[in-house]
Amino acid sequence: MVRQFRWWFGGGSDEGVAGRYPNLMERALRGELDAWSKAPRSRLALILVLDQFSRSLYRNTPRAFAQDPGALQLTLEGLDMGHYAALETPWEKTFFYVPLGHSEHLPYQELAVALAEELVADAPAEFRKILEHSASQARAHRDVIARFGRHPHRNAILGRASTAAELEYLATTQLVHTRLPEA
Repeated sequence: MVRQFRWWFGGGSDEGVAGRYPNLMERALRGELDAWSKAPRSRLALILVLDQFSRSLYRNTPRAFAQDPGALQLTLEGLDMGHYAALETPWEKTFFYVPLGHSEHLPYQELAVALAEELVADAPAEFRKILEHSASQARAHRDVIARFGRHPHRNAILGRASTAAELEYLATTQLVHTRLPEA
């Protein structure tokens, strides 16, 4: 499982997504997949398309983040409707809440941390290490938003000017969004 997390969050999925799913992404952008939001796992699939596939298909462009509000809305609604609770695996639940961590709104970051920590507390021993990494990531993303009010690594892509403190952070080799779990 660690290998798959490293592959996905390290950008290894980009080529596969780009080769297989650009038409699905376009259908989602046109609203043709909105009916997927009616059930927990299909809602998760729509969240993945909007939140994750957009990053793979449009990496290093503003379009990579353009679907974040829609993915976030699907997550929030799904939490309220019980769709998140209905998911069976910690992996499904992790990808369901990821849009909270992509938000630049601190309360959503706090919610991501709470959900991640809940998964760790409920995890069987064999999954605890990777879920602890995921919770650590959620806390680190929250801390970045608490410190800067935004994700500084997006500034150049989105045409935002970086502050001196953000530039100092960006010069480190420990950017939160690039940390991968240990093999």
